Amino acid sequence: MAIKEQILEFMRENAYSPMLDVELANVFKIEPQEMGSFYAILDEMEKMGQVIKTKKKRYAAPERMNLIVGKLQQHQKGFGFILSEVEGYSDVFIASTDMNGAMHNDRVIGRITKKGGDSKRAEGEIIRILERANTEIVGTFESSRNFGFVVPDDSKIKMDIYIPKSEVHGAKDGYKVVAHITKWPEPRRNPEGKIIEVLGHKDDVGTDIISIIKKYKLPEKFPKKVEEEATRVSEEISSEEISRRRDLRDKKIVTIDGIDAKDLDDAVCVEMLENGNYLLSVHIADVTHYVKEHSKLDKEALKRATSVYLVDRVIPMLPKKLSNGVCSLNPKVNRLTLSVNMEINKKGKVVNHEIYESVIKTCERMTYSDVSDILEKDDQGLKERYDYLVEDFKRMEELSKILRKRRDDRGSIDFDFDESKIILDEQGVPIEIKKAERRIANRVIEEFMLICNETVAEHFHWADLPFVYRIHEDPDMEKIESFNKFIHNFGYHLKGVTNEVHPRALQDLLKKVEGRKEERIINTIMLRSLKKARYAPENEGHFGLAAENYCHFTSPIRRYPDLQIHRIIKESLTGKLTGKRIKKLKAIVANAADQSSDRERIAVEAERETDDLKKTEYMSNHIGEEFEGIISSVISFGMFIELENSIEGLVRISSLVDDYYIYDGDHYSFTGERTKKTYRIGDEVRVKVIKADTSQKEIDFMLIQ
Repeated sequence: MAIKEQILEFMRENAYSPMLDVELANVFKIEPQEMGSFYAILDEMEKMGQVIKTKKKRYAAPERMNLIVGKLQQHQKGFGFILSEVEGYSDVFIASTDMNGAMHNDRVIGRITKKGGDSKRAEGEIIRILERANTEIVGTFESSRNFGFVVPDDSKIKMDIYIPKSEVHGAKDGYKVVAHITKWPEPRRNPEGKIIEVLGHKDDVGTDIISIIKKYKLPEKFPKKVEEEATRVSEEISSEEISRRRDLRDKKIVTIDGIDAKDLDDAVCVEMLENGNYLLSVHIADVTHYVKEHSKLDKEALKRATSVYLVDRVIPMLPKKLSNGVCSLNPKVNRLTLSVNMEINKKGKVVNHEIYESVIKTCERMTYSDVSDILEKDDQGLKERYDYLVEDFKRMEELSKILRKRRDDRGSIDFDFDESKIILDEQGVPIEIKKAERRIANRVIEEFMLICNETVAEHFHWADLPFVYRIHEDPDMEKIESFNKFIHNFGYHLKGVTNEVHPRALQDLLKKVEGRKEERIINTIMLRSLKKARYAPENEGHFGLAAENYCHFTSPIRRYPDLQIHRIIKESLTGKLTGKRIKKLKAIVANAADQSSDRERIAVEAERETDDLKKTEYMSNHIGEEFEGIISSVISFGMFIELENSIEGLVRISSLVDDYYIYDGDHYSFTGERTKKTYRIGDEVRVKVIKADTSQKEIDFMLIQ
């Protein structure tokens, strides 16, 4: 255990009393010549907020001193919560008057002023800011004669940025800008800044998406040296490289993807063996052949860690030369791959597997819709066109259903949320929003990728080598108990929930609510009750999939963990994993896991925000129109209504004038005081669109009584 962990563990013991640095040095038997280094470690830990130094120069763990260290999550209304960094400690509520100059996402130390208990949160005040999160702010410039202000786009940043006249740098009223903060806020004083970039007028085409890209600091271009390195990548595959790999170019291998996809990571093939088992072969683009460790391409890929799919563009992890070109498994061309063969019996169990380097040439670039039309609609035209593949597709469907049943039987949770597809015109204006299809071909590929990821993870778990796992920890039981109370309103309860919950109990509930009006809301609240999946160097299993081993192996063009895993696999296949290299890899996989989890979260937020923006823009052209919807959420000041096309809007309770409605948080409902009329989650209602505010990405509805 590292010295920092040892110090923290010692300080968290119940018997510990704050000690001087000399006393701590004695406890840890620090030699005289190592004293300077030990004191430097204590200073560093104090600076990071890991330990606290009292006025009497004694050291202690913050949580033992009635303090909390963590990120400030600020709410649009000004208050916020410090999210504790120490496991097992609850978040602490911070009133807007106790922020003391802290801003959203800052890492802070808070003093607890009121203990929590009986389902009430602890309250506190911020006493120190350890790390600032917002050095640059994207917002709208508002000018006056002698100065200006930037109103942040992020509604969680509650203070406008004061801009002196000398720092306006050409910004005009109503323009979207990027401001760099030069003076941090203090109690009763706004932050001060200077304009470093003018993005365009807030109403100009494209400014909205650019503002979101800037807000999340997404990279718009690749650095010149990275692009130059990409252009030097040869598209020719040498005969030496082909000869050292397994040659599968004569196999019937296909890619099946969305019609718009350009970065084709995976290709598949299913054959029947003489013993009646299936042979599923999954072939994944061998990106590491072109992206070498420590190269400029590799460093930039790690920095980005994921491709970001915004509503009108893709911000790729790798330059197009690789992502859409030499790495993409385009049809009828030689491509280098890393392959996994899985022999699967009639019960869906992988009884044998093999991982190896290969070269393939896919025979077709299939789409989900075409394969689904062959399997679901018996489309004669498509069957004639792909006559030599029809039996393969039927076999794929057969195997995917077996794999799906095996997952179901072990309790894997499958949230069947309808995703939306936003259609834009050439100017980026949304012209249609509809539900994205999840048809049989989508499910086939989904099952094949899941079993492949599991197989690879299990192989390397038993090999006991450094690895990047995709983990989903068991849920917090308090949240599960709260969820259990919520579903009681609908007449359901979770079976066998005492000290832990098995995913099968949640899966059983999802099956019970399938097709009912409360299905979506129960799915949504259940999902909120679970932890978020993340990347980790330790294998802690995947709760949602009810899998002991899981990783992301199948998308190295667009996810860095997959790329890192490929590197480890290839080194293990070629016998390069020596003791020295294994030690080095431990630090590499830990860093890749943390960076990839952080960047994934940012990508999801940015993708969601661009979707919300275009949905609001779409509804701004439907003011006054009426729609059918379902009550998807109930909060103290209103109800969120979700329309058939997945768009959500708010009905403010103040707009209901036929009665005085009382909010019931436990039952997620409003009840009329006089009429006893009740609106609750899952109810179907009719609404009229009354407002669509694109700056706030908010839609307001009015209930049609």
